[in-house]
Amino acid sequence: MPDFRAFCMPPTAEPAELTLSADESHHLVAVNRARPGDTVVAFDGRGTEWICELASDRKNAAVLKVRLRQKARPLPYEITLGQALPKGPAMDAIVRKATELGAAHIAPLESERTQVHLDGERSDKKTGKWQTAALEAAKQCGNPFLPVIAPVQPAAAFMESARGYDLKLIASLQPGAKSLRSVLAAFHATSGRPPKKVLWLVGPEGDFTPAELSLAQTCGFEPITLGPLVLRCETAATYALSVLSYELQNG
Repeated sequence: MPDFRAFCMPPTAEPAELTLSADESHHLVAVNRARPGDTVVAFDGRGTEWICELASDRKNAAVLKVRLRQKARPLPYEITLGQALPKGPAMDAIVRKATELGAAHIAPLESERTQVHLDGERSDKKTGKWQTAALEAAKQCGNPFLPVIAPVQPAAAFMESARGYDLKLIASLQPGAKSLRSVLAAFHATSGRPPKKVLWLVGPEGDFTPAELSLAQTCGFEPITLGPLVLRCETAATYALSVLSYELQNG
């Protein structure tokens, strides 16, 4: 994979040249030190990539000469992460890891034990920050697809409105939680195929409340164990996405 990647959404599908935004130009030229003649892969976050040559290294408007356009094949499954907001900068790290692991959607949630409450302008700024974190992760790992990050919403409302998924899972420390493999095997035995759209819910510090866990089960979520140890929420999210991605790739 070429060393340089840049995000760009050109006005046409078959551009001869691409002019990068000021932020992308600065990152490519000033931070990554790309020079004229270097190969740069531009991508739109929706699976289209342009293999380019850096024609102009202006730090506020770098120009790429397009050599080839290609369309990346999406993953054969679609994972949505419903993540209750943790304290501090942990959500930034969760968004980065979710992008690296190929999550298609990320839904930040306010649960009963969420200690960070966002509304109005603060919520919009946070969403913008998470989108930037996802973009940085996509450039680093070569993912041509950016996850869709939804606005912050109440966890209960999200649970009640979740529709169109083959499986809805919730990470749980409660007795009786099932293993992921057993739930996937049961789905395959019933449907004759692996699930294509899966929703994972991961709680905040202290986990979801018993009332929220009860509501989740009422709404069709399967409680899934992540093992005998109590994981930090950012570890739980990464672990949950990792094992699910592995099972779906090798199912």
